[in-house]
Amino acid sequence: MQTDPSTADLDGAIAPMPLLAAAELQDHLMTVTNDLERLQRLLDDAGETLSTHFYSASNQAMSLLSGTDGSPVSQGLQQIMQDIAGAITALQFHDMATQLIAHTSQRLRNCADQLARDTFGADDEDGAAVVEIAPLRPNPVTQDEMDAGSIELF
Repeated sequence: MQTDPSTADLDGAIAPMPLLAAAELQDHLMTVTNDLERLQRLLDDAGETLSTHFYSASNQAMSLLSGTDGSPVSQGLQQIMQDIAGAITALQFHDMATQLIAHTSQRLRNCADQLARDTFGADDEDGAAVVEIAPLRPNPVTQDEMDAGSIELF
């Protein structure tokens, strides 16, 4: 293993990160975590709105569809049901995005906490730093695309 000469001391060991650089890195990690939490709240609001409208439209379309035969109205309602299936896919995307954001936020918070603990040590007033536990799984979502034919309600 080769070390960067600017961070290695005379015996080849890695030198600790300078205090100012560690503080700046921790600030950046916390800012990103806060941004992800804000994005999470926006996604939750959009998902809730989408879900409310989806269920209302679905119920209305199903009641209308049950009273029609093969008329143009029936075909229009069938199109509405396909559109609602697309809304289900969007809700699934919301669910996956929410899981990924929470997972990433937890990892970033763990990094920031470890950095603070290792760089700043224990505080005389507060004691040892608390480090949030890192996620056990490397990725909470295994799916990386949404296909129209693979709709499952969660």
